Amino acid sequence: MDWRVRVFDSLSFPTLILRLDKSIVAANHIFLERFKVTNDFVAGKKCHEIFFEAEDSCPIIGSCPFTMVLADKKGHSLLRRFSMKDGSARWEERVFSPIKNASGEVIYILESLRDVTRIKLLEKELRETEEFLQKIIQSSASAIVAADREGEILLMNRAAEDLFGYSFEEARRLRSVERIYPPGVAREIMRKLRDDGEGGKGKLPSMKTTVINKAGEEIPVEMTAAIIYEGDKEVATMGIYNDLRDKLAVEKKLQETQAQLAQSEKMASLGQLAAGVAHEINNPLTGILFYANLAAEALGKDDRLREHLEFIIEDVERCKGIVKNLLAYSRQSGTAKDIVQINEVVEQGLALTRDQRLFGGVDVRKELSDEMMLIQVNKNQITQVIINLIMNACAAMDGKGVLTLRTYRDKDKMKVFLEVSDTGCGIPPENLKRIFDPFFTTKELGKGTGLGLSTSLGIVMEHGGDIRVKETSPSGTTFLVELALYVPGEDGDDFADELKEK
Repeated sequence: MDWRVRVFDSLSFPTLILRLDKSIVAANHIFLERFKVTNDFVAGKKCHEIFFEAEDSCPIIGSCPFTMVLADKKGHSLLRRFSMKDGSARWEERVFSPIKNASGEVIYILESLRDVTRIKLLEKELRETEEFLQKIIQSSASAIVAADREGEILLMNRAAEDLFGYSFEEARRLRSVERIYPPGVAREIMRKLRDDGEGGKGKLPSMKTTVINKAGEEIPVEMTAAIIYEGDKEVATMGIYNDLRDKLAVEKKLQETQAQLAQSEKMASLGQLAAGVAHEINNPLTGILFYANLAAEALGKDDRLREHLEFIIEDVERCKGIVKNLLAYSRQSGTAKDIVQINEVVEQGLALTRDQRLFGGVDVRKELSDEMMLIQVNKNQITQVIINLIMNACAAMDGKGVLTLRTYRDKDKMKVFLEVSDTGCGIPPENLKRIFDPFFTTKELGKGTGLGLSTSLGIVMEHGGDIRVKETSPSGTTFLVELALYVPGEDGDDFADELKEK
């Protein structure tokens, strides 16, 4: 037997040798076994008569590679899918290869049949797995970014596109993943990834850092990262990011709420204390006032002591007013409210600041708005707040500097604002959180009780407003008082509209 025949017969795939008219010259052993035919049976028949039992023509003539092999004298293949009786699919690849003579002309064509069902099923499984992984990655609420060793971005899911503001195509044009971090951060992350002490080589547990979006904004994130290996070789890196902006905002709001709650508790304690102190002080004040009046009446009009007694009486009356405010603050007495212009209250507070020694070298500047700014308040209480802020400002300047009183409104928010600014030494950062605490003072012993700002805060909050430090520095401090702009009720709707328009 010719060795070429033995080679042909030993091929592991069912194979036919075809003439140029598609008639079969011979079939190898495995072909005969698979189709349960003999060589005599297939010899001389056309291939479509064997495969499709079609006598006239091949049903796949339009896509059969046979004519292409004749045309370009190169091998071609055809992939076909068959449905089995049990509903499963079988894939078959038919490979057509030219057999040439010494002159390079095609004299026969070799047709091999290869069952590629297993390969196609594996390809399908792989494709489905890849699609499933893509769905998981794309549907993740966390931003996911992967980059190769050169830093070029290979993957960016939809959450990452939203976080960073880049589309995937835009991100690929960045050329380096370092550009989504502040300078030096990406290199520091890689250093930690390669450090066994940070969480294991190639792994970085949760850490807080900052990334930069397309608009150049810095975004706080919580991230994990990993190096992707092939064997021992680093081939890529991956980062998973969670935006912390909402979480930090909630935490800040919670801290503010807790601080307000703590302040409310302090104010409640101060109220109880104020009520007790006010009652205790009121009795001796009444006695002092009574006997001072008696003594004044017993003296002649030109007696120098009478003037001193009148000063005593005036100061006692002032003390009784303070006691009255303490009782009002502690809810132990009524707090009648009037509708007044805030500028009027500011002028009154400035006029009632009696200790002129504080103003020796202080330049008082008034920047009071001409707009309609009515407030519904207890005039005496708000005046007391203004007096306290003025006295504190003068004390901070040690009697020399510029005191500015400024009023304005926000008609959209229906708020009225008063700013009291000084050019003093400012408030140290460590004291900012304590300045409204009862009995907290930085003044020397005997020069301050530490009740001024805490009482002022209680009064302003009782009026539904707020008082806070707007800004402070070594060159001065500005306190901001916020109160509601008064708007009449149903009987004054026209007036309310007029207020909003002005």
